Amino acid sequence: MEVISRSKKSACVEDLRRKILTQELEPGTYLDETRLSEVYGISRPPLREALRQLAGDGYVVLHENRGAQAAPMTHKTLRNFFVAAPMIYAATTRLAAENATRPQIARLKDVQRSFRTAINQGDAAERAIANERFHSVIGDMADNEFLMPSLRRLLIDHTRIGMQFYQPDQPALAGSQNTAADQHDQLIELIESRSADAAADLAIAHWELSRSLIESFVTPKSINIPLGRALGA
Repeated sequence: MEVISRSKKSACVEDLRRKILTQELEPGTYLDETRLSEVYGISRPPLREALRQLAGDGYVVLHENRGAQAAPMTHKTLRNFFVAAPMIYAATTRLAAENATRPQIARLKDVQRSFRTAINQGDAAERAIANERFHSVIGDMADNEFLMPSLRRLLIDHTRIGMQFYQPDQPALAGSQNTAADQHDQLIELIESRSADAAADLAIAHWELSRSLIESFVTPKSINIPLGRALGA
């Protein structure tokens, strides 16, 4: 019975992660524990363990007497996102090139295949999830307990923002997606060859590709990203 409970809790964690990353649960949304218990078939104690795990990873924020909330994206977090992203991506990629193991490189190549498949199939959600996994694997390669939490939090918002504009009905973005996929291949090659400086430089160029797209879409005249409200705002 305990094994089943752990399995259901794990399924709950993974499904909520996916829903937050793909914005099925929009930033700032409060989660109904009663409904979640019914949906995932688990009691309140393992559900709250799952929510604490998600909070520790940056997917949700826990508020006393108000429950769990999908991590908001405020104007402040977006500003900090743009400041921190190039530093974190460059640092983790540099360390990945120095520390990556053969099994990790094989895993990165598997995720890259999934990324290209999602692009070819026009599946925006799978593309976003595969991209998040690609950079998470690079974070695992870096093997730095101080950088990984920052990278994880960065990837949550990067993925959620990306869901707004990497859509299959926008053919103008096809070239950028293919360029991103090509840069992934180049990152793999540089990590595999232990070219730390070149890998860090490419990580920044890869970020710049995303940054230009994000900045063109995060404007009042384009799409409306649900930033959510900071508690007490």
